[in-house]
Amino acid sequence: MTTIRRRRSYEAGHKPKWLVVIDDTPECDRAVYFAARRAARVGANVIMLRVIETHDRNQQWLGVADIMKAEAHEAADAALDKYATRANGIAGITPERVVREGGTSEQILKLIEDDDDIAILVLAAGTGKEGPGPLVANVANAAGDYPIPLAIVPGHLSDEELDAMT
Repeated sequence: MTTIRRRRSYEAGHKPKWLVVIDDTPECDRAVYFAARRAARVGANVIMLRVIETHDRNQQWLGVADIMKAEAHEAADAALDKYATRANGIAGITPERVVREGGTSEQILKLIEDDDDIAILVLAAGTGKEGPGPLVANVANAAGDYPIPLAIVPGHLSDEELDAMT
């Protein structure tokens, strides 16, 4: 992992941000809920990242690929709208929104590198027999080398239980 420059979250003119990855898993709501409540409590912001996974595009089908890309961006915007509304309803905050293309783990690290104010990454673990989910598993495997702290929210926690912790 590359060396990430120093965080500036708490310096004058800066404000810490809690990064939440927005995906289509049921537990995503738990991460948004926790991040919004906790950020509001400590005077931080929330930044929501939606990653559009890109796949190799065959030049012969470039027009179709462009349509698929546009549809993926529309879906990303819709997901971010949904969770921005949720965060605002939970804690009265208006999250920043970022859409990036590529691999999710790679784009998380690039966003952290690009934004010195990101102070923590919030993910939620799935509750199924399959384990915590591929993103949590992937990030957990690299946690020792990660440039910022990670908060992994158990996906089974209710709003009331999260309220008691945040």
